[in-house]
Amino acid sequence: MSLDHKRALVTGASGALGAAIARRLARDGASLLLHANARPQAVEALAEAIRADGGQAQCCVFDLTDADASRAACERLLEAGPVQVIVNNAGVHDDAVFPGMRAEQWHRVIDVSLHGFFHVTQPLLLPMLRTRWGRVINISSVAALAGNRGQVNYAAAKGALNSATKALSLEVASRGVTVNAIAPGIIASPMADAAFDAATIAQLVPCKRAGTPEEVADLAGFLASAAAGYITGQIISINGGML
Repeated sequence: MSLDHKRALVTGASGALGAAIARRLARDGASLLLHANARPQAVEALAEAIRADGGQAQCCVFDLTDADASRAACERLLEAGPVQVIVNNAGVHDDAVFPGMRAEQWHRVIDVSLHGFFHVTQPLLLPMLRTRWGRVINISSVAALAGNRGQVNYAAAKGALNSATKALSLEVASRGVTVNAIAPGIIASPMADAAFDAATIAQLVPCKRAGTPEEVADLAGFLASAAAGYITGQIISINGGML
């Protein structure tokens, strides 16, 4: 599914899921723009690995909760041309039961997942629309669809992202731009491995296992491809049958 050197931004590319999505898009021919904030060394290593495999990748380090820093970073990215694939993958957990949740826990989680989506997608969207081809892929969560104890902030952020996905898809569909969200369930990663043992996963997931970052990346690769041009405004679950 060739992306024909289209420029693709993946936010939060330093994590397991963002890195897997970036590698998949690179294999499909995209020119990768790898975003990170707290772990710039990780995306530098990822970019080097992608280039070693014959792909194209460069890094962009900025805090996407900072509106001014994000706009300046997007302006720099646009100097080389439009970005036609945006994967809004960056997100953080800061869990607590709601009566004990601190205000900074609430705001930080929403700032990264929801405000970060706005700070990156909004300035890049008009140049994308002018090309009459684009893909916006938002990484949501099963928590936004089913809820999860201790994650009212995270569920709120990802639920709002789902609603934004549906609304934005209506605005841009006539210009050849699709907007979809992927809602993963339990995906193998250091964070998930610490939170769920095998017995818990077997109880929660009908498939009796965690998903892999590569399985989510394969779905993202399909949604980014020309083959998915008639799919837009959808929240697509990938959770082993949890919902």
